[in-house]
Amino acid sequence: MSIHLFTITHKPFTPPGDSLYVPLHVGRANSQDLGYLGDHTGDSISALNSNFCELTGIYWLWKNYQKEDYVGICHYRRYLINEKGSIFTQNELEDLLSRYDILTTRLLTLPVPYREGFSANHHEKDLLALERILKEKYPEYHPVFHELVNSPHTYFGNIFVTSRENFDAYCEWLFTLLFALLKETDFTGYNNYQKRLFGFLSEFLQTVWIRNHQLSVCECMVGMVGEKYETRMLREELASLLEKRDYQGAKGCFLKHYEKRPDVLMEASDVNGELRLCMQIISTCEFEDEAYGRCILDDIRDYPALVEHFGRLNTAVSHQARGYADAQDKAFLRQNALVTPMAKEIALRLFGEPL
Repeated sequence: MSIHLFTITHKPFTPPGDSLYVPLHVGRANSQDLGYLGDHTGDSISALNSNFCELTGIYWLWKNYQKEDYVGICHYRRYLINEKGSIFTQNELEDLLSRYDILTTRLLTLPVPYREGFSANHHEKDLLALERILKEKYPEYHPVFHELVNSPHTYFGNIFVTSRENFDAYCEWLFTLLFALLKETDFTGYNNYQKRLFGFLSEFLQTVWIRNHQLSVCECMVGMVGEKYETRMLREELASLLEKRDYQGAKGCFLKHYEKRPDVLMEASDVNGELRLCMQIISTCEFEDEAYGRCILDDIRDYPALVEHFGRLNTAVSHQARGYADAQDKAFLRQNALVTPMAKEIALRLFGEPL
């Protein structure tokens, strides 16, 4: 069984040592050579990477690379991993692929139906146009599309491993739909995040494809390696402002970034959860200042110490809300002078359960 997992990247990175994983530079037509296999030769849509994201690599593999029995897609920061937390080996993949049609991510359960979540950060007209195109070209898929677009479930990341036969059939269907949508899409007024339209839609379409064909799915954990450069820079800027007691400046900084990248708080971007913790710190400071005329930043401004304090606060609140707080949790909440009633209330709201 011949298998390769192509590691999609647009920047230099340290690839896994296993030759099973092959770096693939997407958007190569618009960037400098990184020394990896590129998606810009032969039949290629590499120049459309700003709209198609990792799909320019998937398209190139479909049209130009026919060497493998099984094809896999992962990212330079995200890999399917086994229960031990390690990337899959050839033997492990062979075993799983003998029992399943496709390996992919665990199914996400969104807080709202997919249609509502998409429309909050993108242009709903594009999703409506996609549904119309699908109904016209592949009417047999529409019942499943309609069901899923009104449900909160989707796979994510375009991360999967499947047979060449499945891969080719999926790409034929996927790009027929997306190229038809491209012909009628006007990107005027779209920010850079929204211009990545086809990358986002394809994640949902993968879910539709799998469900419609009733494929047997092995849902795998996704391992995160490092964090995005943009995430690190934002976190460092927030830390600098908090250390100056400028929580309002930190709030403005975050909102400005969030407007450009509304996915910034998703697990794929905020790997260690510190950006969400920063938002909690900022909110706590605002309410404490209003209620008490002072806030946590009058006592702690060192960023690592703030992260440690709020991490401990959230753990204690979580334990108490669920009925298994130990003596240390209770002492932290009741006796720590830096834990105000306002701070506890905000932490409690994040968990949504009463103390």
